[in-house]
Amino acid sequence: MRFPCTLLEFQAQFPSEARCWSYLRKARWPQGFLCPRCAARGSHFLATRRLEQCRSCRYQGSVTAGTVFHGTRVPLRIWFLGIFFLARHKKGISALQFQRDTGDGSYQTAWTLLHKLRSGLAAGPAQRLKGAVEADETTIGGYRPGRNGRG
Repeated sequence: MRFPCTLLEFQAQFPSEARCWSYLRKARWPQGFLCPRCAARGSHFLATRRLEQCRSCRYQGSVTAGTVFHGTRVPLRIWFLGIFFLARHKKGISALQFQRDTGDGSYQTAWTLLHKLRSGLAAGPAQRLKGAVEADETTIGGYRPGRNGRG
């Protein structure tokens, strides 16, 4: 289950909203639904509400609960496209450009979506890098008076 590297791969892997939901379900529950209330395995899918219902205790849980996708009215395909653009573009993507490229919603919707994705990436303490580390256009140190240009 790997995320696509090119736009053509993205379109082939996520041609519909249903495929996005299926991908998210497999990513969230690789061994199948696990009820957060009774820890039982197995569920019924309620298609009209896009919820999983536990076979034991009848608890209803969503695949988007507790994620940046929780409570969204924006299609998951647009969210996945936002993740794709953030990951593939060297300098990210602006909300205005994202809104133009998707043609979906307003600037405010695009800004909020990208803001949530960026804040989700920044969550958690940073871990030190290990092994061989490759960097592109990196500055080590800080400002030195009297010295201009790359060093």
